[in-house]
Amino acid sequence: MSSVLYERVALIGLGLIGSSLAHVIRREKLANHISGHTRSEETRAIAKRIGLTDSIHETAAAAVKDADLVILAIPVGAYGKVAEEISPHLKPGVTVTDVGSVKSAVVRDVAPHMPSAAHFIPGHPVAGTEQSGPESGFADLFLNRWSILTPLPGADAAAVARLEKFWRACGSNVEQMTPEHHDMVLAITSHLPHLIAYNIVATAADIEEVTNSEVIKFSAGGFRDFTRIAASDPTMWRDVFLNNKEAVLETLGRFSEDLSVLQRAIRWGDGDTLFNLFTRSREVRRGIIAAGQETAAPDFGRRAPKE
Repeated sequence: MSSVLYERVALIGLGLIGSSLAHVIRREKLANHISGHTRSEETRAIAKRIGLTDSIHETAAAAVKDADLVILAIPVGAYGKVAEEISPHLKPGVTVTDVGSVKSAVVRDVAPHMPSAAHFIPGHPVAGTEQSGPESGFADLFLNRWSILTPLPGADAAAVARLEKFWRACGSNVEQMTPEHHDMVLAITSHLPHLIAYNIVATAADIEEVTNSEVIKFSAGGFRDFTRIAASDPTMWRDVFLNNKEAVLETLGRFSEDLSVLQRAIRWGDGDTLFNLFTRSREVRRGIIAAGQETAAPDFGRRAPKE
């Protein structure tokens, strides 16, 4: 049975991740008070209407007052400004973490603003859907997913252990790595696939010989999955690519080289190269299923919405 780990948790941002955290914190009784902040008056009104948090605040500074755990769940491009705003209002001993998909840029933008009495422990729950907004969250979002922590040298061991316990109570598996290693791993497993998805959908829309209505009407499963990924929050992903550009460009270069090999194999009828690559790739898919990170059910276990 989970128990209170932090007396007061402040969620800065109430989109998919922030709202999902609110749900799981409440269900598992991980805090006695959840405060929330979002810049949008409309989002604050929705959060208040559905009872997402115990208190909702117009400013991040007000939300973090007396908080024992502060979680930044906003686009990473806004981190620096928010960190500067909340810094004078953080109580001694508070843990400040985040959910951003890049880590080196987060350290660069947030660490300089953290008071010496605060424990800054960057983090990233590797979980999500293409949905966004305060009504998109659900308590099981983090179940059996990985949460990566990237504590800085000299980080307080007890604060790190407590945050690990928090993420495990949310249902996550937890692993630690350096910010730099995190950014390279996520560049290939998350950022590059999103970049490719956005580009494929844009390419389909730009082929003049094929109308948009035909693209929609005749989409096979593969293209539908690309459109699902490409439906993700554009602000969040803009900031991801701008703040992890070195790792993304490195993996994009490797991808381009490998794509050229495929292009040559198709042009010259090299079936062996195609077959070997497809076979090796299928094994990766099977490994993901075996690791419990996906399902073997048809259509990835997803169901069409009810009419």
